Amino acid sequence: MSSDHKESSYKQKNIELADLLTKQLIVSNEDFEKVSALLSKEFDRGLRSTEDSFVKMYLTYVRSLPNGEENGRFLALDLGGTNVRALLVEFHRSQSESSATESNQKQQQQEPQKGSIEIIDSSIETIPTEIFHGTGEQLFDFIAEFIIEFAFRNKLTGERIALGFSFSFPSIQKGIAEATLVTWTKTFNCSGVVGCDVVRLFKASLERKAHPSIPFIDVVAILNDTTGTLIYGALLDENCRIGLIVGTASNACYVEHSSRIEKWPSNYNDPEQMIINCECGAFGDNYVIDWALTCWDRQLNYESLNLNKQIHEKLISGMYLPELLRRCLLTLIELGIVFNGKTPIELLQPYSIRTRYMSHIDQDDENDKNNFPNTRIALTNIFNMKNPLFKNGFNDSDVKIIHMINRRITKRSANFVANALRTLANRIDNIDISIAYDGSLICLHPHYRCWVEEKLNEFIKTSEIKKRFRLIRANDGSLYGAAIVAAICDR
Repeated sequence: MSSDHKESSYKQKNIELADLLTKQLIVSNEDFEKVSALLSKEFDRGLRSTEDSFVKMYLTYVRSLPNGEENGRFLALDLGGTNVRALLVEFHRSQSESSATESNQKQQQQEPQKGSIEIIDSSIETIPTEIFHGTGEQLFDFIAEFIIEFAFRNKLTGERIALGFSFSFPSIQKGIAEATLVTWTKTFNCSGVVGCDVVRLFKASLERKAHPSIPFIDVVAILNDTTGTLIYGALLDENCRIGLIVGTASNACYVEHSSRIEKWPSNYNDPEQMIINCECGAFGDNYVIDWALTCWDRQLNYESLNLNKQIHEKLISGMYLPELLRRCLLTLIELGIVFNGKTPIELLQPYSIRTRYMSHIDQDDENDKNNFPNTRIALTNIFNMKNPLFKNGFNDSDVKIIHMINRRITKRSANFVANALRTLANRIDNIDISIAYDGSLICLHPHYRCWVEEKLNEFIKTSEIKKRFRLIRANDGSLYGAAIVAAICDR
């Protein structure tokens, strides 16, 4: 046997071994049925009690969806990352009563049309690093000054303008404009805020920083980014009943019927519904899906800063997928399957792979005839090409293996998202359900959205409950949704 033939046989054997070892990343539809049933039970438990559940199913107190009757100017403020953003919009009713003819009025009653939204101005400002770890008063004073300056710039006049506040941190709401912070996440750790009503703190800062040249800014609603995404989606499509975020983090919300919300003891008047913020990233924190986890999922969890927390999110979100890829590669290196059993120094650092490189790798087709060019480019960005291990470039079998496991990790994420969506959809009476989505992973990845849609269609074929799904992109839904909710409150 020639040396070339031996090498080819060795490479093929490595590909087959990698395929066999990483098949555990492929979840069967039968297993997804079990996961869906368990998730549905957790949803029910959360609707009975927030305290006794892991999937919290928080009440948002947002009950009405946009209907075209919103009118006037409104402010929105978004605080959820390293920037704070402001938006000024104006709503125009779908048809003014003064100009509508009798026949048009009849048609309008039969076919309600959404009003239009006009963007007047927007602004964004980076939050200074020292504020992330300062006091709550410093944080809210900063954003109060920011929104007041924004209002002043736009020469807002009058006695009052309503503002919707998008606040994307775990909070318990007791009303549409009352939210107690449970814990800070991301890079925030401001003192004096956890356990307090953030709207009250924000209003106090607005009062301190009030300017006689602008109107009274009235914070009428607080919501998170997922709720905002659903609301914005409902402006675009009247069948929108689910909001979805898949980015660095992941979450979903949906419109639930009042009678099914046991922990909401009153207020069953029209509309008999409420948007529920699921916080479904915590599904599995009570070990019910441990059987579905791979060895790499368990390793990641054990060595994470939030041990046994956000298990479902660790299977899905952009923060964790690259780390799963890194850990898979380390296992294959240890077994001598890739990189000739030698570990590049870059893989010794946790979270050293960027999500965008996984997106680049997934641009290549799994049956690529051009030898995975995007995968090779991504690998040159991940690894130092001066390393002697890569002096002759990347081994063909290594490239194919890395592409294979990268796709399996990302596709599994999309499948878990689809499974959560169909579980939520089964709780909604509508046959036609639109899902508004936002987030860097689902919006920027070349195939993620399609994979979610494909899996939803697979589930439909085997389900007794037939649904028709439509995914609609709601760019900046957190910000637009906050403005829309402010308009709904004034409506």
